Amino acid sequence: MAFTANDVKILRETTGVGMMDCKKALTESGGDMEKAVAYLREHGLAAAQKKAGRITAEGVAYANVYDGIGVALEVNSETDFVAKNDMFISFVEGLAKAVAINNPADTEALLTCDFPEVGKTVAEQLQEMILVIGENLSIRRFVRYTEGLSVPYVHAGGKIGVIVNMDVSGISNTDALVELGKDIAMQIAAMRPLYLNAESVDSGELEKEKEIQLNKAIEENKAKNLPDDKARAIAENMVKGRINKYYEEICLMNQPYVKENKLTVQQHVEQVAKSLGGQITVKAFTRFEKGEGIEKQENDFAAEVAKMVQ
Repeated sequence: MAFTANDVKILRETTGVGMMDCKKALTESGGDMEKAVAYLREHGLAAAQKKAGRITAEGVAYANVYDGIGVALEVNSETDFVAKNDMFISFVEGLAKAVAINNPADTEALLTCDFPEVGKTVAEQLQEMILVIGENLSIRRFVRYTEGLSVPYVHAGGKIGVIVNMDVSGISNTDALVELGKDIAMQIAAMRPLYLNAESVDSGELEKEKEIQLNKAIEENKAKNLPDDKARAIAENMVKGRINKYYEEICLMNQPYVKENKLTVQQHVEQVAKSLGGQITVKAFTRFEKGEGIEKQENDFAAEVAKMVQ
């Protein structure tokens, strides 16, 4: 019996299972809807989908490099216990490798990719992990760097994952470059820069900050009873200094270098490049922190366990 795209849609709405799994179920059952539902239940996919509504705000942020391709990603779970599970960690490492190998456009495309060395798609392996671990899991985000030298750093067992990407010329001392990359990555993990440098700051955000600081400076000058034009000129000069301070807070290359705060990160990179006899440019970075921006659901764990054993 043949089936249509609408049949796939109906099965998906009925079971809540992903489209690819619904298509496979209909193929295996010859297009019979009842048999397809039974197929999904027999393979545990419908059961796994019941967990899909649960909030996943724990898990790990991870970073690594595979054959010169840098990858950082975040994979979420319901509890922090799972993040310490060797099976879960192995799954996350496999996902990172799948990103490196397949170059998916987004997380939806990643689900259709082959999961390394298991003969399944990422979506199929994800469903299996949900069943085995017993929690909802989700692949939240990833980034991939193919050019230059990428250096990974994972902080606090997966609380934060960082990738630093550098353009290097005239330097063969790889160990020194990796050490520099690790130091910069640790700076990123600790200091939370939002932008690479002043030039990359969002123009709208910058104008908003200037307006805030200008109004603040004008208000501070009111007590001096200065003429309006002079008060504004003084305020504008005050804003210039405050914007430089703003850059130091949000821009990586403008920040004081944590290991030597008399230098900026930019000055430290230039110093290292000079000592190694070449050129180094930090081109980009990514910082993922697990659960960042996800509203966590507060549960009474003891009450939940008590309810389960009643």
